[in-house]
Amino acid sequence: MPTIKANQVRKGQVLVIDGALWIVTDYEFRKPGKGGSFNQIRCKHHQTGQQKSMRMTSDETLERAHLDRRSATFSYMEGDSYVFMDDENYEQYFLGADLVAEAMKYVRENQSISLTFFEGEAISIDLPPAVILKVTEAEIAAKGDTVTADKKGAVCETGLEVKVPGYITAGEYIKVNTETGEFLSRAKEEDLA
Repeated sequence: MPTIKANQVRKGQVLVIDGALWIVTDYEFRKPGKGGSFNQIRCKHHQTGQQKSMRMTSDETLERAHLDRRSATFSYMEGDSYVFMDDENYEQYFLGADLVAEAMKYVRENQSISLTFFEGEAISIDLPPAVILKVTEAEIAAKGDTVTADKKGAVCETGLEVKVPGYITAGEYIKVNTETGEFLSRAKEEDLA
């Protein structure tokens, strides 16, 4: 695996520390008035979310994870696993609910997304910034209340619950932010492609 010096570490990189994957959440070069300069690196474990802070000199090295990204289509559920099919070689990948359950609220059946692999094993789903989902249930807004900024509850085809403006009804398509889970805009079925 490629190694990098501590002063080359940047936010968002994935490092291998003690055989586990850690995502860099913060990096800062510090030069105190007294003593030598150092690199302050904060990261979190990719599965457990455990935080770790390291203080390293610029000459120390770290292992950078070699990640592979592949396009795959969500096919179906089998027990507690989500089954994806590789878009190039049609190989099937079974991802556990513990790994991808939160992200699956934004993935429709037969939707193509990107999977991240480490040493041949799928470790995460890479969601686009926004997705288009069909509203299956929407609360009824009070008559004349469509102009106000009040939001009502709605449920999407994937089970995602989102607050939407009063004018959105069941059967419509909406654009949802995958980072915050918030309603962005009304969408059309043609936008699904």
